[in-house]
Amino acid sequence: METLDRVLGSVDNALRTLVGASHAARPNPAGPDNAAAPPLSEAERRLAGALMRVDHVGEVCAQALYQAQALTARSPELRARMLAAAREEGDHLAWTGQRLAELNDRASLLNPLWYAGAFAIGLAAGRFGDPLSLGFVVETERQVEAHLAGHLDRLPAADRRSRAIVQQMKDDESRHADDARAHGAATLPLPVRWAMRAASKVMTVTAHRI
Repeated sequence: METLDRVLGSVDNALRTLVGASHAARPNPAGPDNAAAPPLSEAERRLAGALMRVDHVGEVCAQALYQAQALTARSPELRARMLAAAREEGDHLAWTGQRLAELNDRASLLNPLWYAGAFAIGLAAGRFGDPLSLGFVVETERQVEAHLAGHLDRLPAADRRSRAIVQQMKDDESRHADDARAHGAATLPLPVRWAMRAASKVMTVTAHRI
């Protein structure tokens, strides 16, 4: 019955993620009032929207990965850790979704595909045991941290709201990686890390447009 409850919880999370029903537990780091934000040119708005769509896809994938790894965790402690991280990533999902709406842009049309693929990867990572599952978290979060740093470089200087959100996300991802390392993460083989980077590149390039 406990396993069934966890599966049903994962299904509920998937549905809420894909229909945009996630709610942040923490205040939006950009603040509550978009009306006070400086106006963006049309080119700046389109660029910010595309980058925020990619970041939103990353949070869709994060929900899938953490839910899958929680399902396959060998210890209750790791399961609780994965679900706690998923809740923080849920804040990111809500913030990026809100910012997309403020920019009059949309989420990726391929979100169900991204979620399904990430969930399958998370299940596979979890099957190799807790140290490798934590190692997968470390590598994923380090890649995301670098990706967000790149977005901070590319976002329009005037788009302070998007920049505040991305900076907080970057800080959280770094902390998640450090936490996983501190709790016994194994180092993934180099070919696995290369494959993860290649898959991430495909996702980011596609989500920028679709």
